[in-house]
Amino acid sequence: MSDSTPVEGVEAQEQQSSGTPPHFGLTFAALMVAMLLASLDQTIVSTALPTVVGELHGVNHMAWVTTAYILAATIVMPVYGRLGDLIGRKVLFLGGIGVFLVGSVIAGMAQDMTMLIIGRAVQGLGGGGLMITSQAIIADLVPPRQRAKYMAPIGAVFGLSAVVGPLLGGWFTDGIGWRWAFWINLPVGVLALTVGAFALRLPRRAATVTFDYRGFALMAAAVTCTVLVAEWGGTDYAWSDPVILGMAVGGLLLWTLFFLSQRHAAEPIIPLWLFRSRIFTTATLVGLLVVGIGMFAFIGYLPTYLQMVYGVSATESGLLLIPMVAGIMGTAIPSGQLMSRTGRYKIYPILGTVLVGTAALLMSTLDTDTSLVAVCAYVFLLGAGIGLAMQPLVLAVQNDFPAADVGTATSSNNFFREIGATLGTAGVGALFTNRLADQLSDRLTADAARTVGNTEALTPALVHALPDKVQEPVILAYQHALTPVFRYMLPVFALGLVLAFLLPEKKLADGSSPGASTEPTPIPSGEVLGAP
Repeated sequence: MSDSTPVEGVEAQEQQSSGTPPHFGLTFAALMVAMLLASLDQTIVSTALPTVVGELHGVNHMAWVTTAYILAATIVMPVYGRLGDLIGRKVLFLGGIGVFLVGSVIAGMAQDMTMLIIGRAVQGLGGGGLMITSQAIIADLVPPRQRAKYMAPIGAVFGLSAVVGPLLGGWFTDGIGWRWAFWINLPVGVLALTVGAFALRLPRRAATVTFDYRGFALMAAAVTCTVLVAEWGGTDYAWSDPVILGMAVGGLLLWTLFFLSQRHAAEPIIPLWLFRSRIFTTATLVGLLVVGIGMFAFIGYLPTYLQMVYGVSATESGLLLIPMVAGIMGTAIPSGQLMSRTGRYKIYPILGTVLVGTAALLMSTLDTDTSLVAVCAYVFLLGAGIGLAMQPLVLAVQNDFPAADVGTATSSNNFFREIGATLGTAGVGALFTNRLADQLSDRLTADAARTVGNTEALTPALVHALPDKVQEPVILAYQHALTPVFRYMLPVFALGLVLAFLLPEKKLADGSSPGASTEPTPIPSGEVLGAP
């Protein structure tokens, strides 16, 4: 005779029909919060930086406040994914929150730039893991078919944070102080940590693993060179400077050595067998081109255009990107529901890439007479395209691998998308700054140039304080410097569209068929992963 009560039987039946384990709503909320914290801190300090560097006397190290976080987060992404597959994800998720909170305390207490940068790096070590484990834990708990409707909000949170982060950082800076951009993480993070500790139930895996230290060192050095070339090239150093050229050559050499090392590692960080999957390779390339380059290149430079050409404030330029968030949420969540219902995903990256390319084409037509309503409509279209493309690509990758490898596949996909975002933003920045210098040189007369002064020190406030006869050519220079760059990106999106059509479609498993279980393959007692 069964010991279960009728109520327990009904609950079990409901959980089985929904494809989720008990208390999943609470667990999902904790994952969303963790993802929000980690992604917010990529951008939350951007609007606070002028105040921060003034108070801590470190204007020469300003870029490192952002670079330290991005660099650390990018380096650890594949590590969290691989270790999660080998030892289980709960301890990594909770540990990632703990490391992130320690970094927040260090940054919040910083009395100089060195301490702040160290705090940001520690935050990145935790934040990179949270972005990966949040997605991989959903794959542990939910079958692919049902997973689609949960991955969509995760993607929407990622897009939301890119816009809300600068707004929140500016609000704290203007109000109770910039340090609250870090202190706010503590109560929210502790709440997510508590919920995760008590509600999260995940499969246990091997207790002993072989970690690829040589591969990690090579990857960390290669990522460092790549990120620094992207961050410093054309800003701190000319692209032809020996420092940039040396790091670029060193980065290529290190990437080559890293991938060669992965052929012989017992437990490689990015296993080369991932690339045997056409779905993984194609989806990763589409994500790199369309989401990585598309979203971050626009977010990086559109606010500057809005401030310089339209004369809006920094806060207002951030608010004008909210239509992008609306577009992401307006397409990501319904498409997730449709994927759960049909098990099909290929059409969404195709439509998303078309919308992103259309938005880029429309933005390349912007001029000084274009209304802000039209700009917001184009930004909404961009968001709608990203919302359709982002999470279906991750879901396609997860669906092509067994549960024991889903963290490795997810983290590698996100890792290359992050690299694409870094390089794409740097490429757009290089084109923009070079074109701006040429435009200012061509449009400013000698007298106007003397009035403007140092063009590298121009701010929106200075531009709109100039006399009308001088202000107009400066505004036109910014307009003609950036808008053609959007048109230059069209071949990138065209390539992404071709790849999206080539993406193989493997129907999402609903968890009811044999072999669709999300449980990992058991490891016999005493067996060490990676042993022959």
